[in-house]
Amino acid sequence: MTGRIGRIDRRLFARVAAARLPGAEQVLPPLSSAANHGRLWFGAAAVLAAVGGPAARRAARRGVGALALASLTTNAVAKYAVRRGRPVHDAVPLVRRLPKAPWTPSFPSGHAASAAAFATGVALEAPGYGAVVAPVAAAVAFSRVYVGVHYPGDVLAGVALGAAAAAVTCYWWPPRPAPARFGRTRVAAPVLPDGEGLVVVVNSGSGRGVPGRPPARQYVELLLPKAEIIPCGPGEDLGKALDKAVARAAESGGALGVCGGDGTVNAAARRAVAAGVALAVFPGGTLNHFALDAGTATFEDTAHAVRRGEAVRVDLARVRDGAGADVTGFVNTFSIGLYPELVRRREKLEGRIGKWPAAAVSLLGVLRDATPLRVRLDGHDRLLWLLFAGNGRYLPEGLAPSHRPLLDEGLLDVRTVDAEAPLARTRLVVSALAGALRRSRVYRAERVEELRIGGLDDEGGLAYDGEHAAAPETLLLDKLRGALTVYSPAAPEDEITQLARTASLAAAARSRPA
Repeated sequence: MTGRIGRIDRRLFARVAAARLPGAEQVLPPLSSAANHGRLWFGAAAVLAAVGGPAARRAARRGVGALALASLTTNAVAKYAVRRGRPVHDAVPLVRRLPKAPWTPSFPSGHAASAAAFATGVALEAPGYGAVVAPVAAAVAFSRVYVGVHYPGDVLAGVALGAAAAAVTCYWWPPRPAPARFGRTRVAAPVLPDGEGLVVVVNSGSGRGVPGRPPARQYVELLLPKAEIIPCGPGEDLGKALDKAVARAAESGGALGVCGGDGTVNAAARRAVAAGVALAVFPGGTLNHFALDAGTATFEDTAHAVRRGEAVRVDLARVRDGAGADVTGFVNTFSIGLYPELVRRREKLEGRIGKWPAAAVSLLGVLRDATPLRVRLDGHDRLLWLLFAGNGRYLPEGLAPSHRPLLDEGLLDVRTVDAEAPLARTRLVVSALAGALRRSRVYRAERVEELRIGGLDDEGGLAYDGEHAAAPETLLLDKLRGALTVYSPAAPEDEITQLARTASLAAAARSRPA
């Protein structure tokens, strides 16, 4: 059977060698060379990260991660396990041959594996961008036969291996679901044509801006020209700006808007709940976790929802002291102990190696020099490495949660890592690296309506939504279920359409007289 397949492979190679495709000599050989060492795909990832939105950045990270896995498997294992010789390319016209012929074994094609891995990885996170990348990947794969350095079977095997590598990344790092798969509870909010009645606080001290787009204030004005903008620069009192904005919004029957990161959104959300007004979130931070979960990944999403009065219902989690006084609240996550440091290290690495690998590497580093935390949870003494509480159930399970399918289920997602079990640190790291943390006996996850935490007199503080605060001796975490109304489009535009709209608005802004 192998001999028969080999004969078919050689006949197909001969047909491609004899083929004359108009214009292909000018395109395919340079394209094949451009993909050497993954340069073409690293460049594509850089472009996606620079000009695309959150989904494009996730697609770029997954594409590069899948490429790295496919390249390692192909070039370090598969090629030397099979050791198939390269085809004799005398039948290939000289104009199509590469300047330097590869010397490694032929099976499978590393270029095809990398191309398929990158394209599949991108498509898993952003199908629209995947559709753009796929024809280029297919051309690279075909070019390896066209220039005479691979048999068709080598290329097909490389494509299969690359696609499999991209699929394997989902085991450790599940893709973010499409917005349609989120179970958000739809509610009505004030319809504000062109933003009339919307008062937006723009925190210019948050985040890093959006590549390829106007500054945040200018962009909000372009999208919603009748909205009132209250700027808040570095060093200015954000709380006062938000109090002023929420008072104006409540008086006019409009809504509160905020442009900033998760900490800014947290401050705005608590005031919006207290005043009983809807909240419009413009993602102006670095990571924008809340905006992504709420379905407003871009400024266009938020503006679209404001104009139509489309919104979702969201829980607000509370943090109170032992006497019942409010300490703070959180819209995303709360943590004590080592988790804030774990997140800080993970976020520095995840852009290069992906969220789950970054979490595992960061966990190893944090635990190396860590001291466990002794606390009392609902009356039970516990010795912990980590404590995490999410405002709603986060997915995936483990130490790298990324998204919430529901925003108003009324439960806290509590995750802890015990420090009392023998070899707890070693078992935790091994389980994390194996992707089996959910089955580890040192890791616990539960959903509760409230959580009482005591014995914090020696604890350095608490972290919530990217902010830090001092921790009293006793804390009570609970929920105000569905208390917050957040503008969110029922059917957001895809990112490619949004990029076109952005380019049009940016051009209009540049053409306006100063």
